[in-house]
Amino acid sequence: MKLLDEIKVGNLTLKNRVMFPPLTTGYEERDGSIGERSFNFYTRLAKGGAAYVVIGDVAPVNTASPTPKLCDDSQIPTFKKLADSLHEYDCKLALQIFHPEYDVPGVGRMIMAARMAGVAAQKAKEAGDMATFEAKMAESKKVTADAYAKLHHDMQHFVSEATKEQLDDIKNSIAQCARRAMEAGVDAIEVHGDRLLGSLCSTVLNHRTDEYGGSFENRIRYALEVVTAIKEAAPSLMVEYKLPFITKNADGSDRGKGGLYEEEGIMFAKKLEEAGVDMIQVAQANHTGNMGDTIPPMGTVPYNWTLPICKHVKETVSIPVATVGRVVSVEAGEEILNNGEADVIGYGRSLLCDPDIALKAERGEPIRECLNCNKGCVDAIQGRKYISCVLNAENGDEGTIFIKPSEESRHVVIVGAGIAGLEAARVAALRGHKVDVYEKEDRVGGQIHLAAVPPRKDEIKRSVEYYEKILPRLNVNVHLNSEATKDIMNDADAVIVAVGAHDLQLPIPGADSSNVVSSWDVLAGKVNVSGHCAVIGGGLVGTETAEYLLEKGCKVSIVEMMDKIANGESGTILPLIMADFTKNGVTQYVNTKVNSITDDGKKVLATNTAEGKDVEIDCDMVVMAVGSKKNTLDVEGVTTPLTYVGDCSGDRTADIAAAVRSGYNAANEI
Repeated sequence: MKLLDEIKVGNLTLKNRVMFPPLTTGYEERDGSIGERSFNFYTRLAKGGAAYVVIGDVAPVNTASPTPKLCDDSQIPTFKKLADSLHEYDCKLALQIFHPEYDVPGVGRMIMAARMAGVAAQKAKEAGDMATFEAKMAESKKVTADAYAKLHHDMQHFVSEATKEQLDDIKNSIAQCARRAMEAGVDAIEVHGDRLLGSLCSTVLNHRTDEYGGSFENRIRYALEVVTAIKEAAPSLMVEYKLPFITKNADGSDRGKGGLYEEEGIMFAKKLEEAGVDMIQVAQANHTGNMGDTIPPMGTVPYNWTLPICKHVKETVSIPVATVGRVVSVEAGEEILNNGEADVIGYGRSLLCDPDIALKAERGEPIRECLNCNKGCVDAIQGRKYISCVLNAENGDEGTIFIKPSEESRHVVIVGAGIAGLEAARVAALRGHKVDVYEKEDRVGGQIHLAAVPPRKDEIKRSVEYYEKILPRLNVNVHLNSEATKDIMNDADAVIVAVGAHDLQLPIPGADSSNVVSSWDVLAGKVNVSGHCAVIGGGLVGTETAEYLLEKGCKVSIVEMMDKIANGESGTILPLIMADFTKNGVTQYVNTKVNSITDDGKKVLATNTAEGKDVEIDCDMVVMAVGSKKNTLDVEGVTTPLTYVGDCSGDRTADIAAAVRSGYNAANEI
């Protein structure tokens, strides 16, 4: 398998072609250094066989941005500890150095001034001088607001406003960061060619008139200067360059701003090789305001949509080229390598989902494949939370959460084969237990099959397909069309109950009309839908059902009690849903409580609670999407210890991440 072949990159030899590209994790310490959480996360990737791991967004200055930082020599030991750990597994470590796209010293001075004003205000208050207290507090709030405004300044302004002296300072700070990395035993530097550098290269964002603006040669000048500075400061390190391209959306519009169009980008790739860059990572340009443009969710762009450009770069340069972006499977990566379209495969979200890709590929074992749902990873990055995968219960807690071999083999019965039950079965079997799963339906997966029906959601079925592959290899007995009797449960040593949930119907007049149907039945294809459908409930199920109805040619209205629909939807997916609704004229009745439905099911009577006005919605059908309630299992007389997981385990039903984690934890404690 070519994916497992070693490759020479600069002065490094990578043991295989599996790369963990830079992702912001949120695992680092408050000062940006590598703490236990980061250490355990990246070490786990090395244990799983990855040959090349890149830490994303390492700042060379002490910035307010919540990212890793290597801006002071005192931080070197934490990076050295990590480098040494990865080297134990023959895994190379790289730091992606970036500089925030704002005036870091200027913002720092403003934040300090705000703090000083706050201190002065408190002193004045203690002295009884309330006039000064109020004035200083107002000053503190204003300066803080101005600082945050500058912090979130549009990249285009900083590109235009940064002086030559500021750019020189930034270049020097990047070089010193590379020097510290070299002293820490880090193997490589990845130049973040997006962000500041990519924006300077961009004809879209760069409007300078000095030596860094205008012509192609001027726009790429600073990036080449940075490469030279890194090589001079850290001559023993391999240098990789993340090269962002502005691509095209399906409608012909530009995707991305902070990068180069294809023709210039390919020319720049050759210049980078001439400057001594050892590897180029072909990537999507950023700075659009939506991370879905660079890390696209399922069903929105083709798999590895940047590959055509990557192929052209590969044909232009003689140094290795890495590709990233929706390369979900080992088979896809292998095909890219065999076709000569790239030399290294970046498995970002995929390694979050399963850190053992390389080891499992070598052993021929099933791999848990990423769904590209963006729920735990990209949403976390945008929400300044720890990154995670909805299918991996260990992300971010690798030092404390792992599958523990059992001291004795026990017989575990699992009732229900939804996602929580399937994960419980996997973990229990890996611990050494004998596992029997009882599922009353004719297939495993539970509600995943409904979740896969709406537009763009088909890829979620990979979650179930993984268990269908792995459980037989673990000798898990899955009994379909079967219910676990009390005798079966009493004969077991432990029982995990994963019987799921059922959909709800509003207890209002008219809800029993023949024209009122369940969203679950709609998605399952159990009822025919047509005409104008009023969807009651604008949560995730309601909005996805609405999209499905539009696909079926229906006209749709959505009625939601909250002040907005799709609350909790991924920020990378929500704009697509809203664009779809706008295009198809979906009417949204928010802050609206349904009171009743006429007996014929042709009219919804409701109240706008914000305005206190009655609302009447004429329709042909009403689709209920008002949530779900846990199922119960008759366990009277069952003496075996019971553990409830997934939807049936609490007062509120679980999303896929909570279901997986509850199944994992329950099985890991038996």
